[in-house]
Amino acid sequence: MTTTFPDVTISTDRLVLRPFEEEDVTALTAMMNDEHVTAWTSVPHPYTRADAVTWAVRTAHAERTEGRGIVFAVTEFLTQRLVGIVHLQGTNWRTRAAEVGYVTAPWARGEGYASESVGAVARWLFREQRFERLELRTAADNTASQQVAQKIGCISEGVLRSACIVRTQNADGSWTDSRSDLIVWGLVPEDLDDEADGYGDGFSDGRSSGYDGYEISPSDASGYAVSSDWN
Repeated sequence: MTTTFPDVTISTDRLVLRPFEEEDVTALTAMMNDEHVTAWTSVPHPYTRADAVTWAVRTAHAERTEGRGIVFAVTEFLTQRLVGIVHLQGTNWRTRAAEVGYVTAPWARGEGYASESVGAVARWLFREQRFERLELRTAADNTASQQVAQKIGCISEGVLRSACIVRTQNADGSWTDSRSDLIVWGLVPEDLDDEADGYGDGFSDGRSSGYDGYEISPSDASGYAVSSDWN
């Protein structure tokens, strides 16, 4: 049974999802120091250039090669700017299920990039990798992340009470940890609605005729990884 994802690049009309590279370090450092990323994730704060190097050059790639999941650097097709991250994690190869997290750079918010990139990964996961379930977990007050889940067709399945730590910024600029409920969202193949989301029928992997809308090609980038919760 396959226990690692292939090294691929996924393209949509506006975005290219590819492995992280050392050249992403500067943009990654800036993105991960945004106050919303600090509030809703468990990344170090401040997020240093050394943290970004570790993620871009080692951790993100190890996620795939060690069978835990796969990390995509989301970039704009036209400008090649780093838009965000989509991270499949907690992969269960027996049940063909995984959890997804995502981060969007401050400058790229409000453009629909998160739903476009996560939707593309969901279709690749279900159609090309034959997975049967994708799960998202969002903090109870993280409405922006919840809107992404709803937009790609996820169903709210319940609440895990006091299940995560979020951070609140104080007046002096420091941060305080507090507990939050987690909303669990699920997506299965029959939840996908291609007509509604405008992504068309799928992808092409460079080996066989594919579907309209996405292109998927093998990647020759080396691999590295990050951590936790990217909602």
